[in-house]
Amino acid sequence: MNKAYLVLQNGKVFPGKRFGNQGEITAELVFTTGMEGYLETLTDPSYHGQIVVQTFPLIGNYGVIPDDFESQSPSLSAYIVRNICDLPSNFRNEGTLGEYLEKQGIIGLCDLDTRALTKIIREYGVMNAAIVNEIPEDMEAFARSLSNAALSSSVDKVTCKESYVKNPEGSKHVVLWDFGYKKNMGDELIKRGCKVTVVPAQISAEEILSLKPDGILLSNGPGDPSDNKSIIENIGKVAQSKVPVFGICLGHQMLALAKGAISTKLKYGHRGANQPVCYTPTGRLYITSQNHGYAIKSETLPPSAVLSFTHVNDNTCEGIEYTDIPAFSVQFHPEACGGPKDTNFLFDQFMSLMGGK
Repeated sequence: MNKAYLVLQNGKVFPGKRFGNQGEITAELVFTTGMEGYLETLTDPSYHGQIVVQTFPLIGNYGVIPDDFESQSPSLSAYIVRNICDLPSNFRNEGTLGEYLEKQGIIGLCDLDTRALTKIIREYGVMNAAIVNEIPEDMEAFARSLSNAALSSSVDKVTCKESYVKNPEGSKHVVLWDFGYKKNMGDELIKRGCKVTVVPAQISAEEILSLKPDGILLSNGPGDPSDNKSIIENIGKVAQSKVPVFGICLGHQMLALAKGAISTKLKYGHRGANQPVCYTPTGRLYITSQNHGYAIKSETLPPSAVLSFTHVNDNTCEGIEYTDIPAFSVQFHPEACGGPKDTNFLFDQFMSLMGGK
């Protein structure tokens, strides 16, 4: 393996070895705490444009299994692990992780002290970083350039190009508004007998309503929710139509923004399959899968919004139920594969809101 370096915007340098695709990249550095589900992480569009660090030390041990993918290809910029397994063992395995990343053009870096790296992100927050072939001679200037680099994740880069239908014979018609949706969202709806029309992010409210849906699912996706002003405006129009709405992750955030709430960037976000949330009406706890760097500020919710879930670790907003429209949303992923399915019942709640079983 060729040697390479991860350089952080605070000047810290981590030497490592390459796997996957070769090359250099600058992107936002984040970590995820999942002990398994690396294939779902790699193919989750919410990681678009980011360098992702796995805190669990051994990755790749069950190889590459396309049936577990959440999208057709990875959207992240680079992938960092402590140890990469080159001899995977699984009856569904179709190749090694290194081979897959090379084919997909994704840079990989291993043999790093990911524990020390994660501690830096937890202490200082997410930051920009670069994977380079050589340590920069003028580290101060290079670190300054990383700090000033304008990086963003874009919904437009991960949404579908045109609408399409899944399970056309379904009884309930759900429009899945694609901001970078994970495949299992559609699968959960189809399991419940729904016809699913997947539509691109920049579709208008009028076009969505012309499809005469029984319900609308606002999907996950990457980046700052407040960047999507035209989408938020259209979500507001759809919400006023009284068609039942279910928002997940970015969809949850943009629905709240459409109702007048304010979002904020978290220090290092919630990414992993072990995130505890509390259902506020009963105090019951659930373990959830999450992937987001922004949250809705609970104190900015309008009177018609009821806080339904909170994060146990930092008390941030994890769910909202609305009293003036047939809508609810959650920050976590109830459809999670490669993670707990404790909150899968929320899809049943959505079906009930649409008048189904």
